[in-house]
Amino acid sequence: MALTRRVSSSIPHFFGFAERSFKSYKLPGGPSSSSSLTHGIHVFHCPDQVGIVAKLSECIASRVGNILGADIFVPEKKNVFYSRNEFLFDPVKWPREQMDEDFLNLSKLFSATRSVVRVPDLDPKFKIGILASKQDHCLVDLLHRWQEGRLPVEITCVISNHERGPNTHVIRFLERNNIPYHFLNTTKENKREGEILELVLDTDFLVLARFYLVIF
Repeated sequence: MALTRRVSSSIPHFFGFAERSFKSYKLPGGPSSSSSLTHGIHVFHCPDQVGIVAKLSECIASRVGNILGADIFVPEKKNVFYSRNEFLFDPVKWPREQMDEDFLNLSKLFSATRSVVRVPDLDPKFKIGILASKQDHCLVDLLHRWQEGRLPVEITCVISNHERGPNTHVIRFLERNNIPYHFLNTTKENKREGEILELVLDTDFLVLARFYLVIF
């Protein structure tokens, strides 16, 4: 789908931090050095109109937040606005409850259909199940991002239609981190959807790592 505009911005001083991890960052020196800055993410979807970007930026800046990057999408010939903002903030100056209230006010102002804010260091982690195929590269990338803290989730299990031996890199990694691995021998006639659903009852999201799944 064509886009009428895409805006990406970053603050150079903090951009490297944004790429590395979601962990708190402490400002060096000065009286503010005792307070940790925390990483926040806000996703917004509303009817398009003038002034949305300005109001979103003003909301974060008014609480002494520091925008790391902003992505804005407006599909061609559709009156909708999408944005994803990443920012640093001081939880003492901008308590989590106040943040929810501030973004809720923006949501009401622009009649948003979706407004979600996440603070990985403070919010409960989402639980995900990973469905993996025979190829390892997508699964390994997800596991390494999780290990490095760049994917702030709880991995409940890995399910695959390919059996991996006990001495493989993936299995050793999963065993070290107490992540269950389930092999389900699927066929065209039996894709084992019911068993997959039973294994992921306690998860928030399913992540497909080169795994094709159709559940009716």
